Amino acid sequence: MRQIVLDTETTGLEPKQGHRIIEIGCVEIVNRRKTDRHFHQYLNPDREIDDGAFNVHGIGNDFLADKPRFADIAQEFIDFIRDSELVIHNAPFDVGFLNAELKKLGRKWGKTEDYCSVVDTLMMAREKHPGQKNNLDALCKRYEIDNSERDLHGALLDARILLDVYLVMTGGQETLSFDSSQEQQAADQTKARIVDVNRKPLRVIEATPEELAEHEKYLERIKEESGGKCVWVDSGYE
Repeated sequence: MRQIVLDTETTGLEPKQGHRIIEIGCVEIVNRRKTDRHFHQYLNPDREIDDGAFNVHGIGNDFLADKPRFADIAQEFIDFIRDSELVIHNAPFDVGFLNAELKKLGRKWGKTEDYCSVVDTLMMAREKHPGQKNNLDALCKRYEIDNSERDLHGALLDARILLDVYLVMTGGQETLSFDSSQEQQAADQTKARIVDVNRKPLRVIEATPEELAEHEKYLERIKEESGGKCVWVDSGYE
């Protein structure tokens, strides 16, 4: 199964007010294993960035002045996410902005959901941890995931952190990466041992008469102290 963990940064909170995407970050998982493939792009929004948004991500208009528009990278982005399952924290926010950008390109582009399915990790976290903080920082602390590099929000960094959170929250990585020596060692440990039928018989050490007599006395004491009940004696195993 191919999944894409995605995050965006924007000029503000509401696409209906004309706010735009300024950064897209995506990382790929295949069968719950991280791959080296990712998609990352800064975008020129052709509008000012709200002060509140700038305080969150630290991305300014001067930095974005020479960056491509969404229209310039739309096909590459769609090709990257096509036929995957998007994993997004607070999916309605990011999907809402993506669909607003696609709408600006024309009806033929459709919606994000036309290209892939979407999983919202915020909803998952709220179901697993009701009544608790479930933002990305809180989940990192809860699952002991290192987010020390996250002084400000960044789409690619946040996507990589969310990937780790998602794998832990949904049960961890199902398959670990081993080098050849580790694989061989694991295989050797799980092999059944084949015993040589011609080997020398094991030595059996039998109890001496004195040891048997002491054992009998011990069983009788158990029987007396338990009100006449001793499973070992009553069953005839002695």
